[in-house]
Order: sequence, then C-alpha cells, then structure tokens
Amino acid sequence: MSEELRDIKPLLTIPDYSYFIYLGVIFLVVFLLFGILFFLIKAFWLQRKVDIKKRYFQELEGVDWIDSKASAYAVTLLAYHFVEDEKVKEIYEQTLPFLEPYKYRKEVPCVDEETLRQCSFLVHVIDESF
Repeated sequence: MSEELRDIKPLLTIPDYSYFIYLGVIFLVVFLLFGILFFLIKAFWLQRKVDIKKRYFQELEGVDWIDSKASAYAVTLLAYHFVEDEKVKEIYEQTLPFLEPYKYRKEVPCVDEETLRQCSFLVHVIDESF
C-alpha cells in the first residue's frame, strides 16, 4: 500500500500577494484623494487672496480725501498690500514722504495737488500690476 501513495506529491504553497496589492490600492487612492484635496484648497486659497486684493484695490480707489489724515493712513495701509511687485514697491516708497505731513499730527492741512497726483499715480501703477 505504501507503494501506491508514492506518486502523490505534497501540496504546493502558492504565494499570495493579494493583501499587499489591496494595501497598495488603498494607499494609492488615499494619496490621490489627498492630492486632489490639496489642489482644491490651494485654488480656493489663491482665489480668496485675489478677491481680498480686489477689495483692497476698490477701497484704495474710493479713498475720500476730505479727511486728509484718515485718507493718508488708509492709502498707506491699503497700498502696502500690493508691494509684492517691485515697481509698485518703488512707487509706494516714493509716495510715503508725500503722505507724512498728513499723519502723526493733531491738525493737518488739506491735501495738496502734488500728493493727490502721486497717490493717483500709485493707484494707476497698482491697477496695471494687478
């Protein structure tokens, strides 16, 4: 009887990689979802940044020069948001000395024509770069 059983071979072990393939697919899907989520958040953030700059630019264009002290502070603050561009930064730094006489004092004079011209030039340069 033992001679008859000699031709039966033992079971072969078949390597099973399905667990690793399953983990790889899950990792790939999670990685893709995080990538898509990252780019969506980045696009939303950049759009938000542009919208904020548009609002600042509209406020800068609409500065009322009747109250010269408040206007000088407003132009200084609002234009500072646009100094990323080198040309705007240069014009901004040239405009600051024109605004100095209207800040840091209790009583300020009305805004002169040269200051208005320099501020409108600054707004024009910001509009071109924006």
